[in-house]
Order: sequence, then structure tokens, then C-alpha cells
Amino acid sequence: MSKSDILIAFEEYLSVTRALSAHTISSYISDLEQLEASGTKALTQLDTNDVLGFLASYANKRTLNRKLSSINAFFHFCHLHDFVSKKIKVPMAKVPRNLPKYLSSEEIMKSLTLIDRSTLTGMRDYALILFLYASGCRVSEALNVQREDIVEGWLKIRFAKGEKERVVPLAPIAIEALESYLQHERMHSPYLWLNYRGEVLSRISAFKIVKKYLGVSPHVLRHSFASSLIIGGADLRVVQELLGHSSLETTQIYTHIQKQNLADTMRSYHPLS
Repeated sequence: MSKSDILIAFEEYLSVTRALSAHTISSYISDLEQLEASGTKALTQLDTNDVLGFLASYANKRTLNRKLSSINAFFHFCHLHDFVSKKIKVPMAKVPRNLPKYLSSEEIMKSLTLIDRSTLTGMRDYALILFLYASGCRVSEALNVQREDIVEGWLKIRFAKGEKERVVPLAPIAIEALESYLQHERMHSPYLWLNYRGEVLSRISAFKIVKKYLGVSPHVLRHSFASSLIIGGADLRVVQELLGHSSLETTQIYTHIQKQNLADTMRSYHPLS
């Protein structure tokens, strides 16, 4: 296969088999085109030294790992389909993991009181923020939710990352806010979150809404959802299931909150503290 052919085949694999987003696929292909342009060999003729030579110019470990993710996925694909005889896999660089920023439920609910719910826009913004906090959805998942995806207090997330379908229960207060918004919304779209033209709300618009009232990004509400569960005593594997993480290792970023909660409890209630 020629270089262009194999990248087209890899792009199709990422889209159909891996079910990755268009943005992620574009990043993967861009990284591989940079790798291809850095030398004189075809991608399938590269060896580990060629890959390491390309990566040597990236000092930032996070950037390095992003490039590595693309490259390792590509060579896994090539080995899987016998386009290469030997699989290249370079280990990821160790990066100190940032602790996730989150808001307490008190902070979120206090900010929600600032929303003017006498308007349709205000009802939508109030319901959207509660929905994100109550479900732990990624913003992309939330914007793809349709009316039929909520049945008897349960939300089916059909458009999850990597197409991993999951079901999560919604808090009554979030359902009430959503129903109030939908009763006044007259666009009759199958989707929940719409702009004034009746089109599905964009990620940028959702970001602006959450930023306006909470001062954070929508993803912080996802962290807040997980953190509230952990502080309340939820099992880490249950949180993993609700967040849709394929690996428990991803969910373990919240263990620091669990430990802090245990430490606070000891200091508050143990007679020797």
C-alpha cells in the first residue's frame, strides 16, 4: 500500500472500528503526516529508532504522549492487518497527573440561584447545568442526548466516547428542571439542548453558559459529579461505570479526594485527633 492509501485505511479504522470523534481522528492523521514528513521512509518501513528520532524534538511530555498515542495506535493497526511484520510500541512518558478541579454541590447550587428562570434561555441554562452535574456527562454526550433517551428517570448515553453505551440515573431536581424547560420550548426537535434558532447547541455555546454562571468549563461539572459521589462514599468502580471510563486507572484520579475525605473524618471524629 502507498503512504496515502495506508493513512486512508487507518482513518477508516479509527472512524468505523474505534468510533473516535472527527477531531481525534484529524489529530491522529496530522501527527502521522508530521512523522512521515520528518524522514525519507514510508511509514510502514519505520523502526523504533526512526520514531524516537522524530519524538526527540518534543520536550513537553504531554505533547510527546499525544504524538505517541497516535503513533502507537497506527502501528497497532498495521500489525493487526499484517502491514508490518514487527509491531512498534514506544512507552509513554510519565507525566505528573494534575488533580481535577471540582466544585462542591453548595457552590454549584448557589450559582444556579443567579439564573433568571423567567425566560426560556434562563430555564435552558439552569436545566443544562443541573443536567451536566447530575449525570456526569461529557459535554459532547450531553449535546447529543435526545428526548427519547430519558425514560423513568434514567438517561441512556448512546453517543459516549468510543461508542460505549451506558445508563445513569438522573436526580429528580434535574428532571424537574428539564421538564420545565421542555414544556416551554416550542422547537419540537428530538434533541434537548437548542439555541434560539432551534439548532443543537454548540460546544462553544455550552462552554459559555457554564462559564457565565460557574466560572469553569463544563468538564469541571463532570469532575464535580465524580467528586461528590466519592465524598459521599461511592465505590470507585461504580463511579467508573457512571463516568463511562474503560479503565479503572482513569477513575483513580479521584482517589485523592477519597483519601482527603477519610482524613477529614478522622480529624473530626477520632478522639486522638
